[in-house]
Amino acid sequence: MADEQPGNEEFIIDRSNLYIEESFTDLKTGTIKRLTPVKADGSEDKSRKTMFVGHTSIMTPNGPLPIQNVIGAKELAQAIKKFPEALQEAMDRLIEEVKKYQEQEQAKIQKPESNIIIPGR
Repeated sequence: MADEQPGNEEFIIDRSNLYIEESFTDLKTGTIKRLTPVKADGSEDKSRKTMFVGHTSIMTPNGPLPIQNVIGAKELAQAIKKFPEALQEAMDRLIEEVKKYQEQEQAKIQKPESNIIIPGR
């Protein structure tokens, strides 16, 4: 996207990065998506690895907050086992990002200068 102005996006599908997406859910905690690489003709692309991505939402005072993370797994059973750890990692990163953002915002707040004269300074 050469031009960063809104409305100038290029909606072009990357034919070399296509995946078939399958979803597995327990209808309570979250969803695991299996992304199987395919070629532009729809046939499986054996030169790339299948990926698993975990999705869930946590409730906040402002409503649901979606969280997702890649799960390092080779098969669905392994992805199910690793789901809690992968989503906890995503949650921890999110918390760290929020803390950094809050610190940046606090630093922007102008603090009134004190006109108190301290002897010895």
